[in-house]
Amino acid sequence: QVRLVESEGGSVPFGGTLRLSCAASGGIISIGLMGWYRQVPGKAREQVASISDDGRLFYAESVKDRFTVSRDNDKNTVTLQMNNLNPEDTAVYYCYMRCRSGKGWGSWSDYWGQGTQVTVSS
Repeated sequence: QVRLVESEGGSVPFGGTLRLSCAASGGIISIGLMGWYRQVPGKAREQVASISDDGRLFYAESVKDRFTVSRDNDKNTVTLQMNNLNPEDTAVYYCYMRCRSGKGWGSWSDYWGQGTQVTVSS
């Protein structure tokens, strides 16, 4: 059973930095897209950043030039480095991976981390 475990978020002041990581385990054959979403109460989950298995990057306009997503294929991890944080970045952050797992050739499914709170004070 594939499982994604995120590192702890935290509380930082305006302009601060925070690094989130997410590790996958459990019968993984390969991983395609990895990324991060975030959600605030009452709003839909928003895609923040992603990185494909061939290194293509996506960033939401609101985080470009501040956030950096990276992956380690040997360790099955994805990391989000967040710089120059502002209160609008306050949310629960979820990692996401599309993994192939199971017997034989396996099958592809989407998996989510448990979510971690990031709070930025003004």
